Amino acid sequence: MVSEAPPFWWNDADWRAKGLAPVAWAYGSIARRIMDRRQRLRLPVPVICVGNFTVGGAGKTPTAMALAKAAVAKGRKPGILSRGYGGSMDGPVLVDPHHHRAKDVGDEPMLLATHAPTVISRDRRRGAEMLIASGVDMIIMDDGFQSAQIENDYALLVIDAGRGLGNGHVIPAGPVRAPVIDQLRHATALLTVGSGAAASDMVRRASRAGKPIHQARIVPRDPGRFSSQRVFAYAGIGDPHRFFRSLEEAGAEIVRKRSFGDHHPFTDEEMRDLIADADKDDLQLVATEKDVTRLKGHHGLAEELLAKTDALLIDMVFDQPSIPTSIVEKAIATFKDKRLSAPFG
Repeated sequence: MVSEAPPFWWNDADWRAKGLAPVAWAYGSIARRIMDRRQRLRLPVPVICVGNFTVGGAGKTPTAMALAKAAVAKGRKPGILSRGYGGSMDGPVLVDPHHHRAKDVGDEPMLLATHAPTVISRDRRRGAEMLIASGVDMIIMDDGFQSAQIENDYALLVIDAGRGLGNGHVIPAGPVRAPVIDQLRHATALLTVGSGAAASDMVRRASRAGKPIHQARIVPRDPGRFSSQRVFAYAGIGDPHRFFRSLEEAGAEIVRKRSFGDHHPFTDEEMRDLIADADKDDLQLVATEKDVTRLKGHHGLAEELLAKTDALLIDMVFDQPSIPTSIVEKAIATFKDKRLSAPFG
């Protein structure tokens, strides 16, 4: 299993999806009501939400990092708000990459905190208040689109061009978090990531709805680093196959590979096997930056595996380099317009 999502979600709808349709309809109705009727908290700073239509990885975290970088370049002091998936703390907690471990606050917040002040909180309102108290003047939410707890000034929905919406059904019949038409109504723009035609239908629907459509791709930060290396690649992320493709594009020869679930905490047996199998075939272990982050701060086998593993570092590259800056500017402009028309609270 390569993510929390059952594999049938990512194939054409079968008897399982159809059998779960009544439950999916009820789930979708509740999700629609939450998005339409929940009272959203207005904040005294601009808010950009980076969400996606489905569960699983679509590229939200590198997108949030790119937007934080653009905000800093505009002279802002952005803070990032995350739920902290994979961590044990409920929050709100200001993430300290030198003090916390991924098992405490989640692997993605550990990465995000290297780009901007990052708070994890199951209650996003309390998390936002902590960020504002810390001195940020813009908040970038990594996920949280469907929870509708905070009013957004710009909602960017990310979709993987290779996987799209899977079978297109709502949870539990498929990976979609809420009825697509309702998600699209609340979105500001769509961002497709990677190559492929799986997102084509959503692109057409977004275009008909008058939503801007942006394109980006995830590229290795140092494309020649793994050239001609024989590697054992392993990953515990939402879509390990995307990592494997990126590693091959960086020139590596993947001799062995192993996939784990998203945010997977490696067991001693798994770590022992990874080390032994790589040593047996004289292979370089390579993982994602998220996987490496989960190994940090531990001793024993985790420390040994970390020492033997190289990380593939990636960046989100927009087809139009000006788009992250444009998103930041539009979020600020929307915030100012709202501020003139009504008080906060």
